[in-house]
Order: sequence, then C-alpha cells, then structure tokens
Amino acid sequence: MSNKKTIEAIIAPPAPHMVGDGFRVHNFFPGGQIDKRRMSPFFMLDYGSKIEFTPSVEPRGVGVHPHAGFETVTIAYHGKIAHHDSAGNSGIIGEGDVQWMTAGSGLLHKEYHEENFSKSGGLFQMVQLWVNLPAKDKKTTPKYQEVTNKMMGRHYLAHKESFIEVIAGEFNGTKGAATTFTPIQVYNAKLKKGSKVTLNFPANYNTGLLVIEGAAKFNDNDIATDHFALFKNEGEEIEIEAIEDTIILVLSGEPINEPIAAYGPFLMNTWAEVEEAIESVSRGKFGVLEN
Repeated sequence: MSNKKTIEAIIAPPAPHMVGDGFRVHNFFPGGQIDKRRMSPFFMLDYGSKIEFTPSVEPRGVGVHPHAGFETVTIAYHGKIAHHDSAGNSGIIGEGDVQWMTAGSGLLHKEYHEENFSKSGGLFQMVQLWVNLPAKDKKTTPKYQEVTNKMMGRHYLAHKESFIEVIAGEFNGTKGAATTFTPIQVYNAKLKKGSKVTLNFPANYNTGLLVIEGAAKFNDNDIATDHFALFKNEGEEIEIEAIEDTIILVLSGEPINEPIAAYGPFLMNTWAEVEEAIESVSRGKFGVLEN
C-alpha cells in the first residue's frame, strides 16, 4: 500500500498585485482554492516572482503599518530588503536570507528595498508568509529573528551539490535556525537536474510546495516554475525529482485548530480581540515608528 501524499491541487500563480510600491506578489492563499484554514498554521503566502526593478533614489516598499497575533516570514531569493519595527529591531536581508518577525501582542513595522539595491536596481524575488500563533501565544512579546543563509541547516543529498536548506524544523536530523511556536517545517530544496529526494511529513500536517526555480516531479506529477502544489491530508511521503536545476519552497505544519478572526493586519481568535488590537493602535500602544 502506497504511503505517498496525493496532490489535491496544482495552482498556477494568480494575477499579481502590488503591496506598497515595492512588492509585486501573487497571493496563493488565503483565497481561491485555499481558504484561511486549509494551510494552517500558514495563513498567507504572497510570492514575489522574478521582476526587474529600475534604479530609484527613493527606496520602494511598504510604509509603517501594524501587525498583531501572528508572525511574518520574509524569504529573499533575489534583491535586498530592509526592516524596521517599533520594538527597536532592524535588519537587512539579501539573497538566501530570512527575516522572521513575531508580531505577537502588536507592533508597527515597515519594509523597504535596501538603499543600495534601490539605487542600482536589479532582479527581485521574494516570499512572504504569515504564520499564525496559537491562542496561548497571541500576546507574546514581539521579537525578530534574522536568519542568515549561513545560519541555516544544510543536509546534503546523494546527488552532488543538491541539498535541503532548513529554515525551520528539521530534515533527517539537520535542524533549522528559526524558533517556532508550533511544529512547522520550512525548507528550500535546492536540487540539481536529475537529483531525487523523499520528504516525510505526518499525514495530518498541512503541506504545500512552491516551485521557485526550475521544474520538478512531485510523486510523478509535473510541476512548473511558480506553481504551488497542495497535498491532501493523507499519506506521509513526497518523492521529488528535479527535471532541471530547481529550488522548491517546502511548507508543512501541524494545524492550529482554533477559531480565526482575520482583519487586515490582525490575526486573532475572536472579533473582540481584533477590535482590541485596532483600539491599541489608535492609542499608541504598538509604539512609535516614523515612515
């Protein structure tokens, strides 16, 4: 009897839209074939596919805005991003790096193209995830994890130069650098043409894979560049074969089976908590951050 996970849907990149003036993204979820609970604890996936930005004196990006009740995870494939928040954190990430911000009880933040990247312009490709927090951790103190590429776990495969880059969770004993509140796995599978790897996740984990670069077979199904494969909650194995040199973002996590009240930049369990967060922003409780 096969223990392979079955693909529920192969989703082409939705029409892009702009977030601020610096991020052109395809929103894979929530919405369309994937509702706000289907990929829990991952609530949102915005994918900035490859785009060339022209040089700009004023850095493009998103101005000051609040968040509460979840975490934002920004994964850089090309380009550089600068982050600032009202908890006093700031950082710059470039190709291969990750910013992992826990909004928790609430803060203000802003994200822009890094100054030198803005002046020179160039290729830009990013992913931003929103990772939900369980009720007991919604009010956790905000924090910021800058996960550089050198910090990530690397598990090399039999095929020369192919490896799993572990951002969070672990793969075959190789652990990621990011700390998480619930069990989740976030990897980049960086595979040379012809290489193979088998991933194993519990049947109940919500699992999806996004092809960032190249093309691959997932359990013998062809998946093209910029396409997302959503797996059914059955079976445990995903066999991947790289059709060409390929980068795949792997997401799998234990669902948070709690009510969701989502409104704009707030992700709570009840509408009363959303109203409380809105009031906290208006009263300045999320701190101060200048544009």
